[in-house]
Amino acid sequence: MSRYAWARWGDVNAFFGLILDNVAVMTVLVVLVASGEPEVERRFSREFVLTQMIPGTVLGVVVGDLAYTWLAFRLARRTGRSDVTAMPLGLDTPSTFAVGPLVLLPALREGMTRYGLTHDQAMVFAWHVAAVVLVMVGIFKSAVAPLGGRIRRWAPRAGLLGSLAGIALALIAFLPLWSHIAAVPVVGMVSLAVILVSLVAHRALPGHVPGALAAVLLGTVVFWGGQQLGDLLDWPIVPPIAGEVGAAWRAPDLLPVFARDIGWWHQVLLAALASLPVMLPFALATVVGGIDCTESAAAAGDEYDTRSILLTEGLASVVAGLCGGVIQNTPYIGQPAYKAMGGRAAYTLATALFIGVAGLCGWFTHVFTWLPAAATFPILIFIGLEIGSQSFHATPKAHYPAVALAMLPALAYLALIPVDQVLAGSTPPEHVAAAVQTLRCLSSGFIVTSLLWASALAAVIDGKMPRAVGVLAIAAVCSLFGVIHSPLVPAVIAWPHAVFAALPDDPAILCQSPYHWAAAYGLAALVLAILGWRGGNRERAVSL
Repeated sequence: MSRYAWARWGDVNAFFGLILDNVAVMTVLVVLVASGEPEVERRFSREFVLTQMIPGTVLGVVVGDLAYTWLAFRLARRTGRSDVTAMPLGLDTPSTFAVGPLVLLPALREGMTRYGLTHDQAMVFAWHVAAVVLVMVGIFKSAVAPLGGRIRRWAPRAGLLGSLAGIALALIAFLPLWSHIAAVPVVGMVSLAVILVSLVAHRALPGHVPGALAAVLLGTVVFWGGQQLGDLLDWPIVPPIAGEVGAAWRAPDLLPVFARDIGWWHQVLLAALASLPVMLPFALATVVGGIDCTESAAAAGDEYDTRSILLTEGLASVVAGLCGGVIQNTPYIGQPAYKAMGGRAAYTLATALFIGVAGLCGWFTHVFTWLPAAATFPILIFIGLEIGSQSFHATPKAHYPAVALAMLPALAYLALIPVDQVLAGSTPPEHVAAAVQTLRCLSSGFIVTSLLWASALAAVIDGKMPRAVGVLAIAAVCSLFGVIHSPLVPAVIAWPHAVFAALPDDPAILCQSPYHWAAAYGLAALVLAILGWRGGNRERAVSL
């Protein structure tokens, strides 16, 4: 039995990668719901978000990463291996984009307009609504955790890893490349070059400085040097960092939300139940993502217990919600990338300690003010490339088309992001409404869609037509109730007749209702059943 080498130089790179992921998500929350004085009556004050929502939110990360650190030690002891890498845990990005505009801001308006609360009271009301929703979501994830192992045994590796490949390349790699790195190329390309040389090509840097640290430091120096030179020449070289320095620190109030005597718990629970259908698809996506992450770690050599991984993320979300957190926790898909960096267990332990102290002391906005995103986000490119390549490497060659197919729904989700930014909540022009609606249906529940599509195609490739028919039948049921392909904004799990009644009277859009998607999967299943009955499961067609 080898002694577990739980701390190595590679943990420094892994630490920076995991920290930057979490800092980015918290910054997204602040940007989505907080504002300055001109809009303060319609949004939260920045101080309220930083001192009330963030402390409870980071506790979920602390609990989860400490638990995953312990699981790494347990796995190393059980297997006798010295190179076990801990599973990374952090804040879920997609659900952050949902909880801000779809839970917090509507609850803030409801508190003021429906219940006549002052703005300060309405902020507390909306915060409690989101916290209660997070507790409910955490309980749901904890309840389905025992099913994770069965799903992992049932689904082929192409289905589990294919959805991760789409997320890795489209969202983790391309999205920061587009939004931050290429937006400031003078800084972003310099930091990216260091990442590619040190982490992708595995070339040692002078003095054996960790690549992530070197990339951040060099990019930051170039950025602030560009600021000074631009001011001197009166010619912009780099743009100023958007946002303001964080609010002054004050001791956080971590009293469990249910222990607060506020007099409106009945209204809070009603509002939370009304928001639950909006957040359940995101909770289900993190469950599927957790199963995918466990399979990804197994492909990299670390065989974690799926139930323990899922139960940890569920209980961490419950703890966060009880203490006022508003963002759910999820295992990050970068475990093989962190392993390739040389990370073991020290990086998750250090992340838990840093996140806890920084979150409770209100350091995050200060950190993000001084560290430009163009210098910090290139490490996400490496994580995306590593997971994307590993998804193909760990999948049987015959199933490569299934992995590629699984990436398409993630691309639809990526394409919808700039479309929604352009529309900004307005109705799209009539000549593009159907195209936007199609994109929305394809992207809704894309993680589950990717899993089902890839699993069905892998079964077809293997000649297992009855299995493929069963997968398409599951897809039909999921689409009927909005788990996938929901045509509404926001996507909700609801009865199909209610969704159909809410759609605009446009034939092109009505043809993408839950009934139509379910029928489409049903017809596809019928075709496969007929082909299987005629011997398609015994003979493979000759390629022309």
